[in-house]
Amino acid sequence: MARRPIGQGLRRAVQPVWRWLLGGVAIALVMLQVTGPVAAIQPTQQALTPPLLPIINGQTELLWYGQAAFRITTPSGKVILIDPWLQNPLNANGAEDLANLDRADLILITHGHNDHVGDAKAIAERTKAPLVSTFDLGRALAATGGYPGDLVDFNYQGNFGGEIPLLDGEVKVAFIPAVHSSAIATDGSPAAYAGNPGGFVISVKDGPRIYHTGDTDLFADMSYISQFGKIDWMLACIGGKFTMGPERAAEAVKLVNPSVVVPMHFGVFSLPGTPEQFAAALRSQGVAAQLRIMGVDEPVMI
Repeated sequence: MARRPIGQGLRRAVQPVWRWLLGGVAIALVMLQVTGPVAAIQPTQQALTPPLLPIINGQTELLWYGQAAFRITTPSGKVILIDPWLQNPLNANGAEDLANLDRADLILITHGHNDHVGDAKAIAERTKAPLVSTFDLGRALAATGGYPGDLVDFNYQGNFGGEIPLLDGEVKVAFIPAVHSSAIATDGSPAAYAGNPGGFVISVKDGPRIYHTGDTDLFADMSYISQFGKIDWMLACIGGKFTMGPERAAEAVKLVNPSVVVPMHFGVFSLPGTPEQFAAALRSQGVAAQLRIMGVDEPVMI
């Protein structure tokens, strides 16, 4: 019997394998066109350490706990808390929210009053989140307010007119003045000096710029804030009595000119200002910003 050349037999043996491989590649290309590169994303997300919150369309999440307390979750899942009084009278789930909060990367506090310092000490002890505040407030909170001293780091402190990059450059925090007061009061002790009150502009990389007013009255220099970058979301106190009320807050929004304004710091301590009054003031003053009245514990993608 004549022998086939070795090369011819090898080609015949390999042909079915090549057909199978080429068919598999064709199917894979079709699936990629239909579904997108999901398989390329999932391993990266699963490999992140420590585990981060799910990314939702690369957006930033904003959640209001009531009063002046907010949570910002960045597109990468970093958690920023502002004035974290979670257990305030507006939040029926405050104790549960506090118990379930197992991650915070930064805690921002505008001034020393109890309804803004809130649950910061307990959260810091559990999460080891550093404090972002003015230098004077940080020292006062460590000395008098019980905030863990090792988490009041010079690299996270600033003062009005300053801006610091944080979280590996994912956010920048600018320190904004406020017209109010600031002191830390403890039971049985006189109030302790806590520096000057303020607010923050939080700029998320490739995301929104958020201005939290803190407790403040209207002041003319608010008009300069947006000159250094458009404000997307303004979180504005409206309660009156201890801060600006709806009419003055509407004028503040006109000066800042944000895309969206969220009312805060109302509905407790018998504060007279209401979101309805604020909406009417915005209309009567011809303010272009969109009003967004947030519900407590309801996250919003921004």
